[in-house]
Amino acid sequence: MIEVKTEEKVKEAGIYGQITTLGHEQLVMCYDEPTGLKALIGIHNTVLGPALGGTRMWHYTSEQDAITDVLRLSRGMTFKAAISGLNIGGGKAVIIGDPKLKNEAFLRRFGRFVESLGGRYITAEDVNMKTSDMEYIAMETKHVTGLPENKGGGGDPSPVTAFGAYLGMKAAAYKAYGSDSLEGKTIAVQGIGQVGRHLIDHLTKEGAKVIITDIYEDRLKEVASKTGAKVVSPEDIYDVPMDIYAPCALGATVNDYTLSKLKCDVIAGAANNQLQDEEIHGKAVLDRGIIYAPDFLINAGGLINVYAEHLGGYNRETAYQQAEKIYDTCLAILNKSEREQIPAQQAAIELAWSRIQAISKVKSSF
Repeated sequence: MIEVKTEEKVKEAGIYGQITTLGHEQLVMCYDEPTGLKALIGIHNTVLGPALGGTRMWHYTSEQDAITDVLRLSRGMTFKAAISGLNIGGGKAVIIGDPKLKNEAFLRRFGRFVESLGGRYITAEDVNMKTSDMEYIAMETKHVTGLPENKGGGGDPSPVTAFGAYLGMKAAAYKAYGSDSLEGKTIAVQGIGQVGRHLIDHLTKEGAKVIITDIYEDRLKEVASKTGAKVVSPEDIYDVPMDIYAPCALGATVNDYTLSKLKCDVIAGAANNQLQDEEIHGKAVLDRGIIYAPDFLINAGGLINVYAEHLGGYNRETAYQQAEKIYDTCLAILNKSEREQIPAQQAAIELAWSRIQAISKVKSSF
């Protein structure tokens, strides 16, 4: 059985140790000197089907950080797919470098690496990648989703991601307050990219008081002017009085430092790997009486959307209907957490892994 892993143990294990510790099937290192492409593809588990997960591009401070990120992200995709009832496995890709490096040749070369895996990995868009980038990748491989709507794809998946995160937040609010209404609640949204912006739209429509932060000041001004949200600096977001903290940027923002500052009842956002250390900080959140909506569960809307595209005959309404199930699943996980006095993240992993174990009796891998 896959268990919650501590960040410290993973980092000490080395590359092959990390793969073993986190239960991966494959880590692919991609390099192309002419285009300058440096990428990693992590395939975690393919019992339920081929690994599907987006590609993100980031200027990592070290190659080890990139390896850690792709391994953690791909593992999360396994659980995300399993708990959402999808017949796909978990995978993820990261491209190392400044997003300005992207051009047609760069992206098509990456597509060739995806193609070389023979369908074991299907890519889509993620941080700093767009539907237009997927078009270039699709010139070299059919194993790609997240294409523009005018190209027969599902388009930008971020609205569905935000919708699922919104429903997960409402389920967590119900557990914390006895009502899932967000009207009058103060919600701090950290990161206002595509998903964060759509989430803010849901929150303001329901009458929540929204506080926002981001590293890009132009985004803050634009969103604040449109929604009336209050702006704070990235350094101050953990100190503001709030009911709900919604991390929607990069991961690991729930850690020793932030938990010493956060005064909230609920943590529910769209970011991946929000807990810096699943074991330590999952328990710390539980001990503090904070309701934590498991990240890979409530941010599964984007995966649900690209999976619908992968199946063919894409229909966005069907994707939204599938994403609506996140509310009930989240509430069931939070009830299991309370009943068994275990962290919500652990409860969610156990539920996801139980499905993988059941299907593994039918088939072992893709």
